[in-house]
Amino acid sequence: MLTEDLNYDLPERLIAQQPAERRDDSRLLVVDRRTGDLREDVFRNVGRYLRPPDCLVLNDTRVIRARLNAQKPTGGKIEIFLLRELAPGEWEALVRPSNRVKPGSVVRIGASVDARVEEALPGGSRRVRFETPDVIGALEAVGEIPLPPYIHRDAPDARDAERYQTVFARRPGAVAAPTAGLHFTPKLLAELDRQGVGRAYLTLHVGYGTFKPIQAERVEDHEVDAEDFNLPEESTATLNAARAAGGRVVAVGTTATRVLETQWRDGRFHAGAGQTRIFLYPPHTFRGVDALITNFHLPKSSLLALVCAFAGTERTFAAYQHAVEKEFRFYSYGDAMLIV
Repeated sequence: MLTEDLNYDLPERLIAQQPAERRDDSRLLVVDRRTGDLREDVFRNVGRYLRPPDCLVLNDTRVIRARLNAQKPTGGKIEIFLLRELAPGEWEALVRPSNRVKPGSVVRIGASVDARVEEALPGGSRRVRFETPDVIGALEAVGEIPLPPYIHRDAPDARDAERYQTVFARRPGAVAAPTAGLHFTPKLLAELDRQGVGRAYLTLHVGYGTFKPIQAERVEDHEVDAEDFNLPEESTATLNAARAAGGRVVAVGTTATRVLETQWRDGRFHAGAGQTRIFLYPPHTFRGVDALITNFHLPKSSLLALVCAFAGTERTFAAYQHAVEKEFRFYSYGDAMLIV
């Protein structure tokens, strides 16, 4: 598959800069993979398209305050963007401008958090050591929520700290939100519970690489960055029981999808933790996912390639063209698709 086949035209005005007034006010485009039929609705009505014993799979990762404004002893300012925890108190990070920070330099973040910028790592990142092992806790007061590069702010907006998290986020470690989950509210989840729709949780800490475009000419030559995941025993038991009862596994987001496909073997889901580099693109045959809730993704992205693999390239781009014509809102704070 050529990467150019994942391109499409999107008016900039359709890139959502703010979330919907209420999470479940987002619009919903329902795509039938078998017939190609498209139906417009509102996300709060997603239960109309689910039935017992279907099971939702939600990514409970929590976005950390990964963007840090730091100052060198000379007064020079740098930005540190945390990527991944290597050990307690030790992180892989992007440092800008990196060439102005010598290995071993101590910088201060906010009024009281000190860090030492160490050697360069493969790919141009740096090792950064903090004085405290509880880096995530220490940065609650001084770090910023790292919004995607296509969401523009003249100044930090305190609302992003709440709205760029799912209501079920509980395991800190992501630097980007699993955005398909942003549409759920506690009320909607309770309604789905009463309807008899099951629920299972997994964790995939979404990395900075989620925004990395496919730059290779051929899609299959692209490599995705490794991301840490955990699929607990309790969740696999729930999912295997739902499948055995004839229910559909409904992945909420491409992140949940990647874990489910990673952990499906020999006709069942297997619990496990580690890193996944799985890259799903046409003509992948999905075995762990029966339906998918997802947002509208960037052109030439690995996320769009996954959706094309799941729904079919022709069906996907017909849905995207419809969404553009009907002025759906795109990307992280945008509207949603349910692909059945």
